[in-house]
Amino acid sequence: MQLSSLPPIIESPSAWLGPRVCAEGTWIHPLDDEELRELERAAQRYLEKSDDISKIRQQDFVLPKLGARLGRIHDALIHGAGFALLRALPVSTWSKPVTAAVFFGIGQHLGFARPQNARGHVLGHVIDMGLRADDPNVRIYQTHARQTFHTDSSDIVGLVCLQQARSGGDSALVSSNTIYNEMRRDHPELAAALFDPIATDRRGEIASGQKPFFEIPVFTWHAGMMSSIYQRQYIDSAQRFDDAMRLTPLHIEALDCFDALANDTRLNFLMRLEPGDMQFVHNHTLLHDRTAFEDWAEPARKRHLLRLWLSSPEARPLPEVWAQRYGTIEPGVRGGVTIPEAAWNAPLDPV
Repeated sequence: MQLSSLPPIIESPSAWLGPRVCAEGTWIHPLDDEELRELERAAQRYLEKSDDISKIRQQDFVLPKLGARLGRIHDALIHGAGFALLRALPVSTWSKPVTAAVFFGIGQHLGFARPQNARGHVLGHVIDMGLRADDPNVRIYQTHARQTFHTDSSDIVGLVCLQQARSGGDSALVSSNTIYNEMRRDHPELAAALFDPIATDRRGEIASGQKPFFEIPVFTWHAGMMSSIYQRQYIDSAQRFDDAMRLTPLHIEALDCFDALANDTRLNFLMRLEPGDMQFVHNHTLLHDRTAFEDWAEPARKRHLLRLWLSSPEARPLPEVWAQRYGTIEPGVRGGVTIPEAAWNAPLDPV
């Protein structure tokens, strides 16, 4: 992109500074006893009819009180600061099916679940599977390594904490719009380089006919909005493919600048998810990270979160190039790891 064509500074509630937005605390939504009873009843009613959590839809999960608040939270995710924290589900006393149904049901009020891997899992498990982060066919959430700042393959990503690590494993957020603003202001030539297509590794989860990587710019300006897509480790590992676009020295300098800003404590902030906390994040304007962690020796105490990837029918328009990763750019049905032969399912345990 020519410097003269760079989009303007982003003036939006999603272009925030971490310490300031953290201190405001308006993104924290404690659930009261009536709302928790409402959630438990909705889950139990559904589970009496079916044990297939992947089939839950909003109309199956009626929430007379909480539903209106979830509508406002959805608007804040899509049009506001881009994140919310709901606390706290009594996950230590609810059964696994009830906890999973509640989380999935809440998600259905924010969007439609999308598959998160080649096995069609619409309910994901974020847990250390004892795998190596430097294996190019391993996704980093399956390890205890730091993930670094990244986006997921959906409009909204949701997490609910079941168990914490012994130490570490904190969640971090940063605004990609703020990163763009900083780069445009101080390093416009580097900002412009990130509008070029950048190869990103699919880490072995490839549908028939797809390349093992996609080529989407880090920054895209479309319909008057800035959207970002990013995972540095996967950008670097995509260079193993002979037909992937080569990173130039300018691209590498731009990516390093992006990383430095994402890790700048003036821009980001940390939160520690307690058991029962639910975090929802808008992927197009925010990046999230997880610090490295040390787990408990006992398998039953290992750090464990459930995850949802959600496609909102009211989501922003995206440029056609995003279909390389999202399968389609149609709101409500886009995103996820789309392998046609994989039946969608919601496993209650890590597999």
